[in-house]
Amino acid sequence: MLKLNLSLLAWDTDTFRDVFIQEICALDADTLPLQQGLLHSSYANSDNLSATLLDMKIDDKKLFVKAGLFYTGIIAGCNCADDPTPVDENNEYCEVLFCVDRKTAETIVSLTS
Repeated sequence: MLKLNLSLLAWDTDTFRDVFIQEICALDADTLPLQQGLLHSSYANSDNLSATLLDMKIDDKKLFVKAGLFYTGIIAGCNCADDPTPVDENNEYCEVLFCVDRKTAETIVSLTS
């Protein structure tokens, strides 16, 4: 289960935005729905992942953070010696919603667009 402990601790402080972005950019690529968010590629690459906060809300039980994720993807060829397909990176972007439990920091991430 994904936990955003540092972000939860930083909530309602001046550092929340920076802490949140730093924490999600450090996540393993498999934790985020990058592959599902691809529009121009066939394989997601999170090496240069960056993020921006789009919206933040809170209720009694959860913290909701909508973020835009910037990353790259490639169109994977067949890897044959004579494959003419160049391995070019394409810029990708998707929006995700992080639902963070306010007691446990357990987080569910879902693709919104």
